[in-house]
Amino acid sequence: MMRTVWILNHYAQEPGGPGGTRHFSLAQRLPRHGWQAAIIAASVEHATGRDRLPAGVTSRLDVVAGVPFLWLKTSPYADNGLARIRNMLDYTRRALDRSVVSALPPPDAIIGSSVHPLAAWAGARLARRYRVPFLFEVRDLWPQTLVDMGRLKPDSWTTRALQSLETRLYRQASSIVVLLPRAGDYIESLGISRSKVVWIPNGADLDTYRSVEPSVPSETFTLMYFGAHGTANGLENVLRAMRSLRDQGDAGAILLRLIGNGPSKPALMAMARDWQLTNVRFEDPVAKAAIPALAAEADAFVFNLQDVAVFKYGISSNKLFDYMAAGRPIIMAADAPDNPVDGAGAGLTVAPEQPEQLAAAILAMMRLSHDERARMGAAARQHVSTDYNIDALAERLAATLDHAAEPPRS
Repeated sequence: MMRTVWILNHYAQEPGGPGGTRHFSLAQRLPRHGWQAAIIAASVEHATGRDRLPAGVTSRLDVVAGVPFLWLKTSPYADNGLARIRNMLDYTRRALDRSVVSALPPPDAIIGSSVHPLAAWAGARLARRYRVPFLFEVRDLWPQTLVDMGRLKPDSWTTRALQSLETRLYRQASSIVVLLPRAGDYIESLGISRSKVVWIPNGADLDTYRSVEPSVPSETFTLMYFGAHGTANGLENVLRAMRSLRDQGDAGAILLRLIGNGPSKPALMAMARDWQLTNVRFEDPVAKAAIPALAAEADAFVFNLQDVAVFKYGISSNKLFDYMAAGRPIIMAADAPDNPVDGAGAGLTVAPEQPEQLAAAILAMMRLSHDERARMGAAARQHVSTDYNIDALAERLAATLDHAAEPPRS
């Protein structure tokens, strides 16, 4: 018998738009394992600000490639200020509205996914209402990430309130799904049993990369980044590396393409203009479905993160696995354990926030033979196929749901 799980992800994305489609990809595959997923998401698209719902419409149920999306009307926002907080509150309020969620079949389990904790809190409330298991999916370690990035003070009232909510959600959850490989260390330090923690990272849909081919030799070496242009991504480090190469006279054959959007993009564009980086191109975000064709235009990818303490628990970035699935080598400027680029022999790794090291790695990658870069790209794809295939991750999520929904033994 098919059972139903509701997934509350404020920023869930259908495949026609820009951004990660983790829950869509998992939901497509869950019916093979006895579960039908319905995704409850906000109407305002995070990457672009596009509102999927017209004025006066408070919710709408769409079915996208067999996956139900319940869009909840939320207010617009453009940055991380008060308007975004209002948007979060709108989503939470509507998710708890009985008349809105009645459009969905009754749940047998509920997943609350945290990019912010209010979505997970709403999931816990709904699970109590329907008397079904609550699973807490931890995508970011709130508030620790904000503390480590300097946005919150460790002893502030806001931090303490978020820590209290976080711990309460961990305790209420039947299972805790984590994306970061070592997040269990952090959760256990809060007094939560590690037996509740299940690691289900992001991954790649290899079906969309069926026609992967090695890059074609060219006089121009195309280095590509696609994804968010936010604080944690630290893309100014990449621009500094490009400036260093330009100053050394080594940048003439290199084209850096930065594809995506985010709050840091205007400042990055101004920086590139001020430094006269004529071989740096900023491009608009593209739909997830367009990424395989776009990725085929790269000779290599660059993955960059700030030097932030929270990354000691690992990383699980959608774009990193897309890079690997595309069969291209990767230059990684980040300090994180369980580095899949190193683990696969899929590229070069340098320390974060060290533009001279990054510049040297870009130059070294460009000077490798085409066959050597192709070997790295093939190793990257094989690693994803073995360890981060979305089909295997969906099976792991279904097993976690089965365990949570089992009737208690007498």
